[in-house]
Amino acid sequence: MTSLPLAKPTELGLDPARLQLAYDLLEDWTSGADPEIPGGTIAVGRAGKLVEPRFFGRQGAEPGAPPLRRDGLFLLASITKPIVYMGAMMLVERGLLNLSDRVTHYIPEFAAHHKEATLVAHLFTHTSGLPDMLENNAELRKQHAPLQEFIRGAIRDTVPLFPPGTSHSYQSMGTLIVAELVQRLSGLPISKFLKKEIFDPLGLKSTGLGSVGFARERLVRVETPAYQHNSDFGWNSPYWTELGAPWGGMFSTPDDFAIICQCLLNGGAYGDVRLLSPFTVQRMTENRLDDYPDLPEPIRRCRRWGLGWQMNHVGESDSWSSLLGPHVFGHTGATGTMVWMDRERDGFCMIFTTTPRANAPGRLVQISSAVASAFH
Repeated sequence: MTSLPLAKPTELGLDPARLQLAYDLLEDWTSGADPEIPGGTIAVGRAGKLVEPRFFGRQGAEPGAPPLRRDGLFLLASITKPIVYMGAMMLVERGLLNLSDRVTHYIPEFAAHHKEATLVAHLFTHTSGLPDMLENNAELRKQHAPLQEFIRGAIRDTVPLFPPGTSHSYQSMGTLIVAELVQRLSGLPISKFLKKEIFDPLGLKSTGLGSVGFARERLVRVETPAYQHNSDFGWNSPYWTELGAPWGGMFSTPDDFAIICQCLLNGGAYGDVRLLSPFTVQRMTENRLDDYPDLPEPIRRCRRWGLGWQMNHVGESDSWSSLLGPHVFGHTGATGTMVWMDRERDGFCMIFTTTPRANAPGRLVQISSAVASAFH
């Protein structure tokens, strides 16, 4: 159980000419002496099968980097988040965690700076008011701080931007608090919990929270933001790759992640393995912002979020494509990654690249639109 069966596009009701447009775009952007995108891959699946993933460019952004490896491990960045939330939902199904409880029920010290009213559900939907990152985020990275230092800061030092449930603001620190909930309730580090409960049962040998256990030459090196240049704490550093940040430190291959996509499209099961119930998956992948009576209507309507999974924000600047409906769910990552799943078309798309989204605005959306147009 290591990969989905491969199939030709025509066998899956996909237009090969339109799919080729997506491949041509990424090939063009990864070519030449100074490419816009150093490397990337596109993988498309439908009806339980996968079109052979295509790989473009090189293993790193540095001059002379070798061609992208077929078994290269991509840093998925924030696509990590919904996988952490999946793990937490498994605890909800086991009666160990309640989304309607206050976070302080499980982490009493979270009450610091008047966060007593925050519900666990607020952490899943980015309505908690927590900041995205800690104020001393860069300093902690420079010090090679362990994950527990980030957790301590998220619990004790974060000051809400607004009362929970009254607005929406993307919050990596909310995901970190959920990871800590999982750790306290399971007794396992979050990386080991995800391996035990998700990756190993699905047979995923090339997926992990953090790079520990993987050969470093397999890690696909990404372009880094300015504050990480010439540092020993950037995205490609041993410190960061091994840290296993629950908000953005997961590594995977398109073959492996395709199984996660198919598991969700199957309603939480793959083969003879069931991770979640169909009802739980449905709740995770539909708009949950209507659950909050104090949330402004424009946010509920246009900034739709499930439980950990984002819904396509049609008409917004962070839409994955205007050719995808608001029911499509997925996530993006700062390292230039995107994944979406469409139950109506029984298909999914993964685009993993190695340049920050901010460096190539619109590129992922252009590829995504070409892929979306290929579905009959």
